[in-house]
Amino acid sequence: MRRIVSIWLAVSSLLFGVLIAGAETRPHYGGTLHVTMRAAPLSLDPADTAVPDSFAQRSLASLLFDTMVSLDDAGRPKPALAESWQASRGNHRWVFQMRRGVRFHDGAPLTAEIAAASLRFANPAWNVSAAGDTVVIEREAADPELLGELALPRNSIVKRDSDNKANGTGPFHVVDWQPAKKLTVAANEDCWRGRPFPDGVEIEMGESFRDQMTALELGKAELVEVAPEQAHRFSQEGRRLASSAPIELVALVFARDPSSPDEKALREALGWSIDRASMRSVLLQGAGQLTATVLPTWMSGYGFVFPTDADLGKARQFRSQVRTAPTWTIGYDSSDSVARLVVERIALNARDAGLTLQPTSSSTADLRLLRIPLASPDAWIALENLAAQTSLPAARSKEGSTEDLYTAEQAALSRERVIPLFHLPATYAFAASLRNGAVRLDGGWDLADASLESMKP
Repeated sequence: MRRIVSIWLAVSSLLFGVLIAGAETRPHYGGTLHVTMRAAPLSLDPADTAVPDSFAQRSLASLLFDTMVSLDDAGRPKPALAESWQASRGNHRWVFQMRRGVRFHDGAPLTAEIAAASLRFANPAWNVSAAGDTVVIEREAADPELLGELALPRNSIVKRDSDNKANGTGPFHVVDWQPAKKLTVAANEDCWRGRPFPDGVEIEMGESFRDQMTALELGKAELVEVAPEQAHRFSQEGRRLASSAPIELVALVFARDPSSPDEKALREALGWSIDRASMRSVLLQGAGQLTATVLPTWMSGYGFVFPTDADLGKARQFRSQVRTAPTWTIGYDSSDSVARLVVERIALNARDAGLTLQPTSSSTADLRLLRIPLASPDAWIALENLAAQTSLPAARSKEGSTEDLYTAEQAALSRERVIPLFHLPATYAFAASLRNGAVRLDGGWDLADASLESMKP
């Protein structure tokens, strides 16, 4: 990982309160932890491409599965199911020594063959093999970011049976799974990392932000999600909150590349017309950070050099280059009330520049307002994954510098396919009885070391 990324990650851990509660409280074994979330996934398999990436999916994966490599609080790779590794031939060939004595939830031992098969399932283009107690990954091109890729939840090591049921080695095992509704897990007594403190976790899915907060207030949940725009108010009310660094990109994404210089000029006009500052202040209640880049500054180190202020003069100048502008439809998630308000404000800004945008909740639109969780705290991995989601040209690191990263992102933005608006954190509220849970750098929560303290009257 780049040195500047590690520095910013270390700082962000301090700034954003990664720990949900102070470690001064001695943890207690026992109790069932109750959690709620908006997402309603149909699968628990972290490599299931039918389930979109989300902070919720990352959190669920941390309960049930482990990766070969994990990341510490500064974003540096550290051993997990792989005890050690060695790269050769200029980062083309990697050899991983597997940890011994690890068992899956069904009692089967972890082997290099199972780990290799799991990685091939998640990455069909990879050349992965097993040799004794080692896993060998060979890449056609040098891959200095491989360790960061192996830390992604989708690369969790999974043992799949004949029914494609996913077995993991994580701190909890599945007791009851009602797809899209509820997940109940129990402590893995033989977890290689040590038994987790809670006896179990119950997760209610498909719950609105409002219903989640009600559950917290009524003592029916100890950990709930908080909408970014509500975080400031809840903090003023004295609620206990924890947030990640801003790792969710809010952006306008066009359905296709511009087909002509005129269309490119109109997209430039739209970008310059948007008043991000007022939207953040009023609609998001000060949450997150303004951005004109897909990568947040804490990750790249240079986001602040891209201007985020609206410039109506420039917007009208680009608009004047085109005789007739079409009406664009701009889509949004109808279940997200703030998304609708943001889209409506963008349409007003665009009108001031001579553009017409028609908000719609339809799944098909000329451009859409999207909220995209960045895949990794590693800038190159985050940029590559975002490129894949938005049809931008892929950018791969070859031990490149910050300047190379800047050039790659600038090239992607010059396509006029994406207009970045904000970077938002993942925010959670928690009960006073919850101790020592953590919000990871990727925005998911980690409950392996969490405990429940009995609250005395």
